[in-house]
Amino acid sequence: MNSLERYLATLEGRPVDYLARIPILMQFAAERIGSNYGAFASDYRVLTEANIACASEFGIDQLSTISDPYRETQGFGAKIIYERDMVPYCEKHPLGEDPDLSKLRRPNPLEPGRMLDRIEAVRAYHARFGGEYSIMGWVEGPAAEAADLRRLDNFFVDLLDDEDYIGDLMDLCVDVALDFARAQVEAGADTIGIGDAVASQVSSDTYERLILPREQRLVRGIHEMGAKVRMHICGNITHLLPGLSSLELDVIDVDHMVSVGKVREALGPKVTIGGNLDPVADILRGTPDSIRSKIEQCYLEAGNPFIVNAGCEIPSATPAENLKALCEPLAYRV
Repeated sequence: MNSLERYLATLEGRPVDYLARIPILMQFAAERIGSNYGAFASDYRVLTEANIACASEFGIDQLSTISDPYRETQGFGAKIIYERDMVPYCEKHPLGEDPDLSKLRRPNPLEPGRMLDRIEAVRAYHARFGGEYSIMGWVEGPAAEAADLRRLDNFFVDLLDDEDYIGDLMDLCVDVALDFARAQVEAGADTIGIGDAVASQVSSDTYERLILPREQRLVRGIHEMGAKVRMHICGNITHLLPGLSSLELDVIDVDHMVSVGKVREALGPKVTIGGNLDPVADILRGTPDSIRSKIEQCYLEAGNPFIVNAGCEIPSATPAENLKALCEPLAYRV
């Protein structure tokens, strides 16, 4: 099996030669080729070179386009600042001071900018490795993008004080995410990841009333494009599991503070679980032997379908031998 075949067979519930590996690499990958985070986030050529090099060296089955949460935000009109060794940041949130949605420009993913840069990454992957590796595009979820546009403090206040407004904003974010996802699928992505980290910080009631219906529309729309969906919500999502069970996800990333057993119980036998080693305690500070043991324990708890991943991004200072241990072929168990 090649990497794409292994990945798709896993998601479809079929036996594989060994478990697929899909760890999230950003600064680690950039530095592995002698570059830096700022270049990785601002230039698709650096991003693709870094991820291809790591896929080859460590045995990773998916080529990723993740870099930071501000691709769409720049398309909405924000100025993004790049630093050499840290995540890019938004200098001024488009709706931070003035919440008027009528003044917000509607992004076009194909116009020059950061959204097009991600699309170019997908095209570059597909031109070289289409049919060999899984290629994952990425969009921000409705809550995450609304928070990026509005500013986090305003977003939480809006959830309490003006549900109609924040609903309208999240609807717009879903519309843009679908446009962005479609462009990436047309460029060659077989999977679209959705990052909606801020959702872990709200109550289950708020999530199910305001955020979940928008995520459902986004997931449904991506599936209609013919792509798989990978959901990534950093943090403790235990209280969100009943709602997440309605999304019909293909892959869910599980952070280290969440029981993969509870995820399996809530989401059922079809969703592929990825995780859930602690990126710092288990991967950065662990040993190859402890990492092998923990990923085997995680697999036994989660059962099939399962895919090898940490709870979130691999820290940049992780010893290479530790990442190699995480990505060592692990036998599929019936």
